[in-house]
Amino acid sequence: MASHPPGSSTHTFSALVDPVDDASTSVPAHSDHSDIPPRAYAVSVALFVVAGLLEIGGGWCVWQTVKARKHWSVAVVGVIMLAVYGVVPCFQPDELSKSNFGRVYAAYGGFFIALSYAWGRFVDNETYDAGDIVGATLALVGVGIAWCWPR
Repeated sequence: MASHPPGSSTHTFSALVDPVDDASTSVPAHSDHSDIPPRAYAVSVALFVVAGLLEIGGGWCVWQTVKARKHWSVAVVGVIMLAVYGVVPCFQPDELSKSNFGRVYAAYGGFFIALSYAWGRFVDNETYDAGDIVGATLALVGVGIAWCWPR
C-alpha cells in the first residue's frame, strides 16, 4: 500500500464527514435551521415528489415495454421522463442543500423508497406488509434527520 505525503489528497472517511471550507457558496457554514424559511422545506419536499414521480414513472414505462411488451413508444416516454428527472434535484433550495449533490440525492433516496411503494399501491394495485411500511417509514425518518441536522 502506497503512503501519501502530508498534505496530499487522499480519499478518507474524514473527508466525508469533516466540514469543507467553501468560500464559493453564499450559504453560512453552520446553521441550526432556525433561519430557514418554511417555504424552503415545502419547495424541497415538492421537488423530491416531482423527481420521484418522474423517475419512478419513467422507470415504470421502460419496465412496461420490456416486461409487459408494451409498444416501444412507452419506453421513449419513460426515457424522456428519466432525463427530466435528472434536472429536477438541481432546483433544491440552497438553504437546505448547501448545493451538496450527495446530500440532496441521499435525502431523495428516502422519498424514492416511499414513493415507489405508493406507485405500486396506487398504479399497480400491489399490497405491502408491515416490513415494507416500517422500512419506508425508517427511510423517511432518516431523511428528516440528515436533511434537518444542524450544520
